[in-house]
Amino acid sequence: MNLPNKLTILRVCMIPPFLFFLYCSFGNGANNWIAFAIFLAASFTDMLDGKIARKYNLITNFGKFMDPLADKLLVDSALIALCELGRIQGWIVIIIIAREFIISGFRLIAAEKGNVIAAGWWGKWKTAVQMFAVMLLIIDFKNTPMWVITQILVYVALALTVISLIDYLLKNRGVLSDIK
Repeated sequence: MNLPNKLTILRVCMIPPFLFFLYCSFGNGANNWIAFAIFLAASFTDMLDGKIARKYNLITNFGKFMDPLADKLLVDSALIALCELGRIQGWIVIIIIAREFIISGFRLIAAEKGNVIAAGWWGKWKTAVQMFAVMLLIIDFKNTPMWVITQILVYVALALTVISLIDYLLKNRGVLSDIK
């Protein structure tokens, strides 16, 4: 297994400790900062594994499949927890997760036909903005001017979620041909 794939697996393994600290409440919010640091490190592995894979030609089908899945697990786990903690509205989380299910379904159909569909640029931007918005939500800037910026970023992430879904469906509409 190459280094980018190991980093992808590491990202998935960071989810339980991230959630543990996000849900804990100790040290006057220190738990939020620990959760933030874990999420930041996990997000950094997303950027790093892609750069290494492209630079050293280590792109694999495993990476094409697992990298977006690891991103979904990380971000969706965070969003569900943040919704439960009252930091993001449930309907936004539902739209984001619904998009991920639709894309995953498309990827499964494509894989059945022997095709692996890598993430597109809209999806990469969507993931980056979602991760940044999640980081701000983790810190929990409620009742500060920074909360307005956080909310704007959440809606930008939501817009990119919808745009990337439409782009993905249009570019890969051939996947649904010949389905019986």
